[in-house]
Amino acid sequence: MFIALQILLFNNINLFGFVNPYPYILFILLYPVNSNKSFLLLGSFALGIFIDMFSNSGGVHTTAAILLAYIRPALFRFAFGLSYEYQTVKIADKITPERATLLFLAILIHHFILFTLEIFRIDLFLIILYRTLLSTIFTFIICLLIIYLIKPNKR
Repeated sequence: MFIALQILLFNNINLFGFVNPYPYILFILLYPVNSNKSFLLLGSFALGIFIDMFSNSGGVHTTAAILLAYIRPALFRFAFGLSYEYQTVKIADKITPERATLLFLAILIHHFILFTLEIFRIDLFLIILYRTLLSTIFTFIICLLIIYLIKPNKR
């Protein structure tokens, strides 16, 4: 679902000529905490490679997705504390400051890696930061909307 939405809808959004949303990383963040981490890395690789194939981006999405999946436990530990594995942490539940922090940091790191690899010039570092910040804010808003749309109703 995330691949189809990214390819058909979000890849065609280009605000101000350089702000693109990449909500496909919700797959990585919504993966269950206590599940097999090898499957998460393989799934992130597959997700990134499909996005790269359809975006003709040469592997930058794959690299950013795998790195995000790899550092995901550290982000959870930072946002929720040391005992995150023993709790039931679901990002799709009510958005708390911890969940918002996790989501924002994950998007920021993913986008920074993505745009650094895409541009790959140290003299354009300010442009990398500018694109990262604006795309992070835009993706964060879209991810929050998607989470609210897929959140199960509690009756």
